[in-house]
Amino acid sequence: MDIIASLGLGFSVALDPTNILYCFIGVLLGTVVGCLPGIGPTATIAMLLPITFSLSPAGALIMLAGIYYGAQYGGSTTAILINLPGESSSAVTAIDGYQMAKRGRAGPALATAALGSFFAGTVATLLLAFFAPPLARAALNFGAPEYFALIVLGLLVSIALAHGSILKALAMIVLGLLLGMVGQDIYTGQPRFTLGFRELYSGLNFVSVAVGVFGVAEILRNLENEKERDVMVKAVKNLWLSKDDIRRIVAPVLRGTALGSLLGVLPGGGHILSSFASYSAEKRLSKTPEEFGQGAIEGVAGPESANNAAAQTSFIPLLTLGIPAHPVMALMVGAFILQGITPGPNVINDQPALFWGIIASMWVGNVLLVLLNLPLIGLWVKMLSIPYRALFPAIVLFACIGCYSINQNIFDVYAIGVFGVLGYVLIRFGCEPAPLLLGFVLGPLLEEHLRRAMIISRGDPSVFVTRPISATLLALALAAVIIAVLPGIRRKRKEVFVEED
Repeated sequence: MDIIASLGLGFSVALDPTNILYCFIGVLLGTVVGCLPGIGPTATIAMLLPITFSLSPAGALIMLAGIYYGAQYGGSTTAILINLPGESSSAVTAIDGYQMAKRGRAGPALATAALGSFFAGTVATLLLAFFAPPLARAALNFGAPEYFALIVLGLLVSIALAHGSILKALAMIVLGLLLGMVGQDIYTGQPRFTLGFRELYSGLNFVSVAVGVFGVAEILRNLENEKERDVMVKAVKNLWLSKDDIRRIVAPVLRGTALGSLLGVLPGGGHILSSFASYSAEKRLSKTPEEFGQGAIEGVAGPESANNAAAQTSFIPLLTLGIPAHPVMALMVGAFILQGITPGPNVINDQPALFWGIIASMWVGNVLLVLLNLPLIGLWVKMLSIPYRALFPAIVLFACIGCYSINQNIFDVYAIGVFGVLGYVLIRFGCEPAPLLLGFVLGPLLEEHLRRAMIISRGDPSVFVTRPISATLLALALAAVIIAVLPGIRRKRKEVFVEED
């Protein structure tokens, strides 16, 4: 009965007219950025963080969450219709979804993506509601050594799951940790890495770093690689699924939901990993694997269900442990902090209306997404005709004004430019900026719990291996590193799906 009462409290928050409006704005923006390749939810949330400062905590977090899982929906639309994934997790959907569209079955493909996403999102939100509270209660027993080990595990697993070079991912983590140390020492107050700038005594502005590394850097990269796009929007008809289609998608949707719900809690790109894993599983389990890549509806149903389930369950470590599973969740940590709330196991007790309101809003958002996506398909695809050179200057100006409005400090705007150039350089050298942001967000927490644990143990480092939970977490972290460097795994990290026309 407690869960029912708690969900009742959550729906009373989520169904408030103001919060419904913020949820609608979030899923609408998420759908838009999911359709537009090169922007993505990470850059969008980073740029909108300044606006949320003036909103209520519930409204701000509901809107930002809507942007994230809305982007998972939107990315599938252009992936299916014109073979241009708006989101990285939708790249798998394009393999068979576009082939279905070429054969005149764009309607069933879009309906499959929408219905699979809705079902997966609904189930994953239910899992979040059931498993988050007991996990939060267990986290209350964590001490400084356990939190230190947990953060180490999160950082190392994110490296293991990252694409490309392990060494570059590790370097980005370290760079992020160093940037997180800028400012006054948490115990002595001694300035560190401030380069003589008094504006850095309180540390680097999170919004400036996020907007620069993700927003401005991505804009520079897309302007460099912009190509002429010939977008032909045709009317999409016959959105209803046949009985045979329904029969074929039921099992892939169920398997994708289960797989995505499980992989979504992993640090790194859980939603990306789950979509690729689901496609691979469906191809292996299919009695007609030769149809995959030629327009198999199972190749749309499974990955779309998986990435949307993962998008919802990635909130579990954030809401219960205060640990972000990937860069978008790291931005959500920043949103919590901007609202004066420390994310972690105490949120469910100190802010129950906020905690359950976010969870309940996901059901509301899933309904809004189904109502938005299918009727407005033509509009989403037409947005691709907007040239980047007209779209991006407005986005940058909007982000700079918002960032300045937080502290009314021009130094934060200059920082956006500096980190934008840094992010662009890193991308050019093949380095992912995502681990950098995770390191930046988790760095201060890592340092705080390390030093606190050492003070409690009077300088004895064995405290991390003599306590069962911290020892287990550190062992898992070591195992993740060992697995990541195995030759077979390293080869698979470089594999990509290549569509053959």
